[in-house]
Amino acid sequence: MTTVTLGPEGTYSHRAAQAVTDDEIDFSESVTAIVEAVASGEAERGVVPVENSIEGSVTESLDAFAEYDIAVVEEIITPIRHALLAQDDSFSLVASHAQALAQCRGWLDEHYPGVNVEAVASTARGVERARDDTDIAAIGHPENATNGTELNVLAEDIQDRSSNATRFVVVAPKSERSEAGGKSSFIVYPDVDYPGLLLELLEPFADRDINLTRVESRPSGERLGDYVFHIDISAGLYEQRTQDALADIEAIAEKGWVRRLGSYDSKTVVN
Repeated sequence: MTTVTLGPEGTYSHRAAQAVTDDEIDFSESVTAIVEAVASGEAERGVVPVENSIEGSVTESLDAFAEYDIAVVEEIITPIRHALLAQDDSFSLVASHAQALAQCRGWLDEHYPGVNVEAVASTARGVERARDDTDIAAIGHPENATNGTELNVLAEDIQDRSSNATRFVVVAPKSERSEAGGKSSFIVYPDVDYPGLLLELLEPFADRDINLTRVESRPSGERLGDYVFHIDISAGLYEQRTQDALADIEAIAEKGWVRRLGSYDSKTVVN
C-alpha cells in the first residue's frame, strides 16, 4: 500500500504517516495533489494536516476535501516541537512552511527582530535550504539537524505556545468510508443564504446532544458570500442520533449537497 504525504522526507506530515503505516511512503509538495492522487486511485492513502492548535485550519486541505470525493478514515494528533536549525548564527533569512513560521512568530520577533522570513512548501524543504546556504536558517524537528549534512540546533521549543499540536487525517478512496468511529466529518453546501441559516444547520446537533468539535466556513468559489461548511462531530455515523441530525441537514441543504466523509477514531502520537 502506498501512502502519500507532504515531503520531502523529514516533514511533520512524514512523521505522522510513519505512525500509521509501515508500507511505502511517497511525497508530494501539495496537499491538493495528495487528495487528488487518492481520489483518482493513484495512491491508496494520503496523510494531510487539517488543523493546528495555534494557527487554526489548513485551508488547502479543507478546499481539497470539498473538491475531491474521498473518505477520512483516521485522525492523528501530534504535538509539534519546533527548533531553529542553521549552520551557524550568521543567517539573515528563516525559511519554513507558512504554518511553522506563524507558530513561531512571537519567538522570532523577540530573539531575531527584523529577520527576513520566507514561506516554502514544507519544513523539510526549509531544512534543505539551510543545508545549502549558510545565510538561511530553518524551523523544523530537532532531528532534522542530523539527517544528512550537519546543522546546528540553535534553539529548541521555539513555538509560541507549549500546547502546540497539529491534527492530521488519513484520507482514502470514497469506497472506504465507514460509519464506525468516535468522530465524524462532513461537508455541507446549502446553496442558499437567508437569516438564521447557520443556526438551522447547528440546531439538529444541539437538539440531539451531539458535540460539534469544529465548524468552519470556506468560500464556495461560486459567488461572493457563498459558503461551504466543514463540520466535525463527536459521534459516529452509525448512531441513530447522527443519522437523524444529518437527515435534517440534508433537508435544509436540498438545493445543494451534503458529503459524508466518514467516521473514524483518533490517536495521539508523540514523535
